[in-house]
This record gives sequence, C-alpha cells and structure tokens, in this order.
Amino acid sequence: MTDLRTAPLRGCFCCGQSYQPFAAPSRRGFMLGAGALALTTAVGGGQQARAQTADAKPFRIDVHHHLSPPTYVTASNDSGFGDPLMKNWTIEKSLADMDKAGIATAMLSVTTPAVNFTKGDTARRLCRESNEYAAKLVADYPGRFGNFAMLPLTDAEGSLRELAYALDTLKADGIALMTSYGDKWLGDPLFLPVMEELNRRKALVYTHPTAANCCVNLAPTQPPVMIEFGTDTTRTIADIVFSGNARRFPDIRWIFSHAGGTMPFLIERFVRHPLLAPKAKETVPDGTLTELKRFFYDTAQTSNRGAMSALAAIIPPSQIVFGTDFPYRTGIDHVKGLREAGVFTEEQMAAIERGNALKLLPRLAS
Repeated sequence: MTDLRTAPLRGCFCCGQSYQPFAAPSRRGFMLGAGALALTTAVGGGQQARAQTADAKPFRIDVHHHLSPPTYVTASNDSGFGDPLMKNWTIEKSLADMDKAGIATAMLSVTTPAVNFTKGDTARRLCRESNEYAAKLVADYPGRFGNFAMLPLTDAEGSLRELAYALDTLKADGIALMTSYGDKWLGDPLFLPVMEELNRRKALVYTHPTAANCCVNLAPTQPPVMIEFGTDTTRTIADIVFSGNARRFPDIRWIFSHAGGTMPFLIERFVRHPLLAPKAKETVPDGTLTELKRFFYDTAQTSNRGAMSALAAIIPPSQIVFGTDFPYRTGIDHVKGLREAGVFTEEQMAAIERGNALKLLPRLAS
C-alpha cells in the first residue's frame, strides 16, 4: 500500500485543487458567483418557482457531503496527509452552505482515504471515534444531517463489529465505503463476509472514490483526483457486477459518486463484455444494463450537461440523487449546474433533489 506519509501532495485528495485562498477571482469566476443565487437563467416557470430564495424552506437532500471529525484531522496530521479544506471543515461551514443552496439534510461521510492509510486497532478506533462524532452531529442538529458510517473494510472482523455498532447503536443511515482498498475493489472475495451482512440488513452503501495502489502519482501533470477517481469508481462498479456480487447481494442499495465515474462513457464495453467473456456472461444473465440500472448515482462534481446527458441516456432519473462534494464544491454550484444543464424535466429535478433520496432514506420524510 502506498505510504501516504511520503507520497507527494499535488492538491486536495477530493478535488485536486491547489490552495490560493486569497487569490483574486477571475472575471468568469466572479460572474458565476454573482449569478449563483438567481438560479433563473434557462429555467422554466415551474423550476423557477422551485429555485431556492431567501425565504424558501430548504428541501434538498445532499447524499455526498463530507465532515472531518477531530480525531480524523489529528490522524491526518500525524500521518502527513490531507488538505486545508478537509482540515479546516466546521459544522458551521456545512450549515451555511446548505442554507444557501436550500439543502434540508446532508448525509455526512469521511472523505478519501478514509482509513486506507492505517490498519489494525488504529483503524478500528478511528472508525469508531469518527462514527460516534457524526452520530452526535445528527442528534445535535435534528433533521439537518444523516450519517454514512465508516468501516475498516480490509479487517472483516472489525468491520462486522463496527457495522453492527453503527447501524444498531448509533442508528447510522448507511455505510460509507471507498471504491478500493489498496489493490482490492468491492467485488473482491476478501470482502464477502461484510457484503453478506450488508445484504442481510438491506443496507444503504455509499461509495467514494480514491486512488488505488496502481494509480497514485502516475503523471506529474495530473493529481489522482482528475482522472483516477472517476476511473476507480468505474473499476469498482465493474468488479461488483462481473464478480457476480450484484446478483448475489441484490438487497444492498448502492450509491456511486460522480455520476458513476467513467462508466457512462464506457457503456458499450460494459454491455459487450459478457458477449466476449463466457464467465462474465454467467454473472449478468439478464444483461449488464439490468444490474447497472438498479444502482444509484449522485450528481457531485458532474452537474453539467455532458455528464448528466451521458448518465441519463442509460440510467433512469429515478436512480439519480443529488450530491455536492462539500467542502470541495458548494451546494449552489450543483443547484445551478443541474438547471443550466437542461437535461431533466421539473418533475425529474424534484425527484433527483429530494424524492429519490427519500426512497432510500424514508426517515427524512418527517
């Protein structure tokens, strides 16, 4: 596994941006920011009415929203990784961004690398402390937050213990997994005991990309987040499907970040793979698309016409959920981006921004 203590950092783990907090904005950036709250450009009358205004009640549900528990920040400092946005996160910053974008509830999760940088008792303890911190925020701010709990996935015994504690005692809404752990993706046999339990519980599982061992610092001009994160999401989707886990564990409710990574653009290869590989055909007897259409996909960092058009061409709008990737992007970026994309009808937008998530998280309806 890559030692993150010595691996060079070329930007934040989640967005890959360099940090120039006092740099003057470009004219384009200023114009986008100034127009963000209007949300009326290229929006039809019904959608216009839904656009967030100063006195409107928040209604959106953000399934991709990061927190930084104090113990996690300490661990990142001790291990020499992390970025300013992660380390300087506060609950007040989350709430302020949510209010600007009309987000009623944000589902909290720890961002990459989660506990990929450590193992054993240290990883178990960090998961427990982080999950308890998130659960306290859910309790302290009723209705504003949910919790996708972290697991030390390469440790089956530790994961099963933490899974039970998180879901039964902390009442977490679901589980957050990285797309890969070192050189293993989510269809790997090592993870079967955990997948069996997640399926038994009909658990909601949110996934976040990371850079696998193979693909850290491949090119000096590109941080891993630029290409490898989307690719790692694609790899783990393929691994879940073609390992047979999608059919073996049909009651796991998967959410994949960033519109499924590069999967929508590689769909012909996904569909043709069982035609070329007899063993793959056994894993998708009803075809690859049948499995892909059961998963959910969020809009984080992909709220633009190109990405949404590609996703919507193969995945029904009922399987798309709103995500922002805060603090690496703002909620208002995504509200505005989805409307300017012009891909979805008013009814579909309402489902994406709230209705589809309520099917997964019915407790938020009250």
